[in-house]
Amino acid sequence: MALTPARERDPNDPYFQRVFTVANAITLVRFALLVPVCWLVVTGADGSWAPVILLAVWASTDWIDGVLARALHQESRLGEVLDPIADRIGIIGVTLSLAIAGVVDWWILAVIFGMDVLAVVFAGREARDGSIHVSWLGKIRTALLLVAIVVLLLGHTVLPGAMPVGVMLMLLGTGLHIVAAIDYMLKARRLRLVQTGPTAASGTASDAASTTPGEAR
Repeated sequence: MALTPARERDPNDPYFQRVFTVANAITLVRFALLVPVCWLVVTGADGSWAPVILLAVWASTDWIDGVLARALHQESRLGEVLDPIADRIGIIGVTLSLAIAGVVDWWILAVIFGMDVLAVVFAGREARDGSIHVSWLGKIRTALLLVAIVVLLLGHTVLPGAMPVGVMLMLLGTGLHIVAAIDYMLKARRLRLVQTGPTAASGTASDAASTTPGEAR
């Protein structure tokens, strides 16, 4: 079922009023865990399971908050905004930590960050007002990147044999990230053409919102 864009909802819809929900609390926990996760990724000693376990817990919250929001009927505008922000900041932060630790190449971080910036500039406004939502490709991309960083850290700390698998998953996830970002930008461009005609298709960077397309919940 298609999700109703935020701008088309009744202003009195509880969707806009919900703040203190279980799902939003889980998302905030994801933010809170990011600093210790990144610290352990950078400083974690060989043979230590601590960074792997904490990273796995952090990654799992991306799935848990969305499931709870739908199961408890706690979908909210706040959650819809926070969730993709947590995804993007988290993946970039952990990938940066892995690059500092020498686990991944810096160009991978540059590609992920660069595509996020382009998505903000060219599709951020449409993501902000709920006109476009995450595709299955985007969901698979995020899941693949989250699994990849966990497997890479596993290979770096306690199970060296997992490293090639982690590298392969990271490369696949990075490739899908490029494709997904381009897909979002094309969807946003088509939407602008439909809404305002060809003259507004080019848009401007000032129209972009401060969030990237992510999973609405």
